[in-house]
Amino acid sequence: MAKYLLDTHTAIWALLGNDEKLSAKIKGIIADKTVELAISIASAWEIAIKVSKGGKIADMSGAAVFIDKLRENGVEILGITAEEVKIIESLPFIHNDPFDRIIIATAKHNGLTLISVDENVQKYDVVCVCK
Repeated sequence: MAKYLLDTHTAIWALLGNDEKLSAKIKGIIADKTVELAISIASAWEIAIKVSKGGKIADMSGAAVFIDKLRENGVEILGITAEEVKIIESLPFIHNDPFDRIIIATAKHNGLTLISVDENVQKYDVVCVCK
């Protein structure tokens, strides 16, 4: 069974029905009941930081709601391991977003295909469905 790692924005848009920013290919993968979807806990961490700074993430009140929606939709939540930290150290500085770097390392370490709409992610050596 194919397994994919969602980046933060892809998960937000897919879970909240705001998927017009996602390609037909990405929507098809997410809707496919034969694939497994996962996400890094870093995505919830990213949301928690944005909300604590006064930001709003779609119609969610915070990271707890995000995590609940992930669980309701059968998305596996992956922690951050020491191996992923080692991978982060070796990633080139294409851009400085620490959450994207964690997500990329998670995909690489776990052999997952990353689903992202971020053009910077495509510049890394990671298997990605980006369009």
